[in-house]
Amino acid sequence: MGVDAIAHNGAKSSNTIAVLPNGLNHKYPAINKNLLSSIEKEGLLLSQFDNDFKATSWSFVVRNELVVALGDVLIVSEAELESGSMRSIDFAMEMDKKIYVLPHRIGESSATNRLLQDGKAEAIYDIENFVAQISGLRSGDKIEDEFIKFCKTSPTYDEAIAQYGEKLLESELDGVIEIRQGRVFVAG
Repeated sequence: MGVDAIAHNGAKSSNTIAVLPNGLNHKYPAINKNLLSSIEKEGLLLSQFDNDFKATSWSFVVRNELVVALGDVLIVSEAELESGSMRSIDFAMEMDKKIYVLPHRIGESSATNRLLQDGKAEAIYDIENFVAQISGLRSGDKIEDEFIKFCKTSPTYDEAIAQYGEKLLESELDGVIEIRQGRVFVAG
């Protein structure tokens, strides 16, 4: 649920750290139980709280300070001026961390727009260029993911659909892969 889950899923469980607003004995929010269990097995779950502590509004703020401290930069996807995300922004400024935001229309995401207006953040206009800049890759370099590695083995269509389902279909529509004679190939 939310941008945290999107970030963890994007990074893959084996390459992420989840900082919890509760103790390690709780998987919160419940909708992310499987994701958190996967991170616990393959990545790292951290908590500053006793194992049985249940999340509260203030524990998210405490957690966010650690999240900001662990990162090289802070990326804010959306925030209103009175939102809890403002504390993360304050922490980032106190820690002298660079802040990046996604630009929004006038009247939307007032905090990110204000940060841009005041010169306290940089906008991310092109995700691929931003990732290249942050990761040290040259623009145009590709990070090979597990899906592409799998497709390079020329699996059968049935094997690929069973393992990757909708991603297979999206990748075919995007021209990333081709399906020929019941086998999957990386488009070249």
